[in-house]
Amino acid sequence: MTIQDLLLQEFDEEMAGTRRMLERVPDSSLGWKPHERSMTLGRLASHVADLPNRCVSIATTDVFVRPANAVPFVAASANELLAHFDKARADAQQAIVGLGEQHLSGTWTLKFGDRTMVELPRAMALRRVFMDHLIHHRGQLSVYLRLLDVPVPGMYGPSADDAR
Repeated sequence: MTIQDLLLQEFDEEMAGTRRMLERVPDSSLGWKPHERSMTLGRLASHVADLPNRCVSIATTDVFVRPANAVPFVAASANELLAHFDKARADAQQAIVGLGEQHLSGTWTLKFGDRTMVELPRAMALRRVFMDHLIHHRGQLSVYLRLLDVPVPGMYGPSADDAR
């Protein structure tokens, strides 16, 4: 089994769980946040839905320079959130399929303007900057849903809500 095969297997499993989580985001609570310093539910869910685009940039560029004036995606509805995720997921899967073993060992760099933030082997960047990042924020999203008394889907087995 190649590194690409392993990436695709993990990608498929994590994307399925991520979609299940995003399907639970209620339109009526997009502006809610648990604390004044927290993101709103809509902003957090939008970030999770958009993260597969990070996979695309890692797979298709050697150096990604984030523009200073970049405006993050924020869905106006749960339907827009899911549509954005579905497209980003499909684009990311295609980008992983297009990777070769040689390309995975190459270096990927993330910059903010002239400042280098991350420089990693591409395979590690896919894991840390994309997948770990997505899992982290998906975990935050599960807490938001719990606080809103929305049933939380299981990710790696049943959740307390799935067992009901």
